[in-house]
Amino acid sequence: MTRPACLALVALAGVLVALPPPAESCCPAPPSGKPVVNADQTVILLWDAATQTEHFIRKASFKSDADDFGFLIPSPDKPELAESGNEAFPTLQTLTEPEIHKVPRPRGGGCACDDKKGTAPPAAAGAVTVLDQKLVAGFHAVVLEATSVGALTDWLKEHGYAYSPEIAAWAKPYVGAGWKMTALKVAKPADDKGGKTVAASALRLSFRTDRPLFPYREPDPTGPAKSLGASRRLLRIYFLADARYRGELTKDVSWTGRTAWAGRVSPADREKILGQLRLPAVTGPADWWLTEFEDDWPYRAAPADVYFSRDPSQTEVRREPIVQYVSAPRPPDGSVYLLAVAFALTPVLSRLRRNRS
Repeated sequence: MTRPACLALVALAGVLVALPPPAESCCPAPPSGKPVVNADQTVILLWDAATQTEHFIRKASFKSDADDFGFLIPSPDKPELAESGNEAFPTLQTLTEPEIHKVPRPRGGGCACDDKKGTAPPAAAGAVTVLDQKLVAGFHAVVLEATSVGALTDWLKEHGYAYSPEIAAWAKPYVGAGWKMTALKVAKPADDKGGKTVAASALRLSFRTDRPLFPYREPDPTGPAKSLGASRRLLRIYFLADARYRGELTKDVSWTGRTAWAGRVSPADREKILGQLRLPAVTGPADWWLTEFEDDWPYRAAPADVYFSRDPSQTEVRREPIVQYVSAPRPPDGSVYLLAVAFALTPVLSRLRRNRS
């Protein structure tokens, strides 16, 4: 059994800016002082209530002036890290697409990296222990156990990370609770060093927790977002579980996410998605519900993480259908029109002849 729910995994968004690394560092990094913020994110969250296991697959992008940067993922227990295929994301998008209704147009117009484990470097003076190190989904990942924020700070600085006072304050309660810290580094593509957006490969974290959650907290992003010109971002969560679920921030502050789609997943689609996620066929509940959340994630400090619980309403939700106006098919040439005119004029011409007679 894990720690209480309040000690669940938090703050995938605890972003760290990389400093120039020492010679033995595995990744190059830029000078310090480069701002980084989370940009759009799409997440698949698979919740297994029977084993209290959450499989968290994230496909994210970041905005940064830095060519290389890192970030921390705290978790109450040592997480399992693995590369997850990207194929499940378009599959889920297709499942939740709105229906297309084609109607006649009204008259008059109108519009309507690999998974090899490395040799762990030595821990820092008995205060930081390296539990695991591997290359996964294009990240260099190191799982740490620290006894104090100071010890963690020293280790990060020695290995090419900057650690600001804001991030230190964010991390303090989790380090004090004995959490494990996964330090990740990601780099921009070699052919796009001048760009500000960085896309990372899908990464899966599997961990134990009493309640499923999305790590919504992050060091206040207001300043960095402003300096990068970032004003909007979208968080999309595909939540797979045994029923329809809802998200909650705090009892006093509502989460800005909304349910865009909810419904059952067929056994065939369940098997397909598990294969695309590279998970065993017995993972999670036998019968799946999919709840899709959309959140216009504001660039401001969040008071808590988003926790999920079974929704009292188990009705299905669908997006509004898309209406496409179509014009009636036209004849291939003008002969039909000529025939119609001739047919209409025949009685008129007959009357004229009779009058003349």
